[in-house]
Amino acid sequence: MRMRPTLSWTPPPDLPPSTTDLRAVADSLRAGGVLVLSGAGISTESGIPDYRGEGGSLSRHTPMLYEDFVGSAQARRRYWARSHLGWRVFGRARPNAGHRAVAAFGRHGLLAGVITQNVDGLHQSAGSEGVVELHGGLDRVVCLSCGAVSPRRELARRLEAANPDYRPVAAGMNPDGDADLTDDQVADFRLVSCTVCDGVLKPDVVFFGEAVSPRRVERCRELVGEAASLLVLGSSLTVMSGLRFVRQAAQAGKPVLIINRDATRGDVHALARVELPLGTALTTVADELGIPLDGGTTP
Repeated sequence: MRMRPTLSWTPPPDLPPSTTDLRAVADSLRAGGVLVLSGAGISTESGIPDYRGEGGSLSRHTPMLYEDFVGSAQARRRYWARSHLGWRVFGRARPNAGHRAVAAFGRHGLLAGVITQNVDGLHQSAGSEGVVELHGGLDRVVCLSCGAVSPRRELARRLEAANPDYRPVAAGMNPDGDADLTDDQVADFRLVSCTVCDGVLKPDVVFFGEAVSPRRVERCRELVGEAASLLVLGSSLTVMSGLRFVRQAAQAGKPVLIINRDATRGDVHALARVELPLGTALTTVADELGIPLDGGTTP
């Protein structure tokens, strides 16, 4: 049974205080075996907004829900019109210092793995290997009828051909590559279907209200079990898809460290939550460990 998604969380008054001290993060990385769990906050410095931080997209819109997408042709039209426009911007985003630091830690053998809740592919673009995309990736499209998977760039070309004059001005961008458009702006947008079976196309991402693949969850649980510690980067941990791994690590007695500007649902399980911008924090830690980013260049 699918549940309506948890879109917000109010921090209780008795959460542990945050810190700006990065020594525990540096010590964990120095010891090795760190599993990274990243959220939308690591990509904000690449120009992709987050959901729940200050000015987050949830303050102005409700993201597409799985049940709405599969149950309504109009909802699909609205989604693909907004996503097609957003992809033009989203697809040009580049890794920032935070992504590059994570990749550098991996190259130096300090990580047990990387799990990301993001769908932007920026960890991989920065050079991280074996990234588990908990919520999928926007660079792929899947057919809901036959299961065929195809590149997003191919769909973008087909949508461009079907809507050659589609150039609306968006009010903003969202973390899932979805541009803010009015109903009038999407009313005449033409959809395309699967080239294999003429079925309905969906981005290969987990929508709000949709279940994460059990196989993917199990792989993440294995990584938590193998790791020495868990480092959460830029996630409020509001939804259970990420919080469960924090709880698993804490229950196993493994240190949990969080770098996030705002309080998170995982703070009660954490050794510390560092309240610093991620690019600054991770670059500082890399410098402390003598690890260069991008072969020695720094942002």
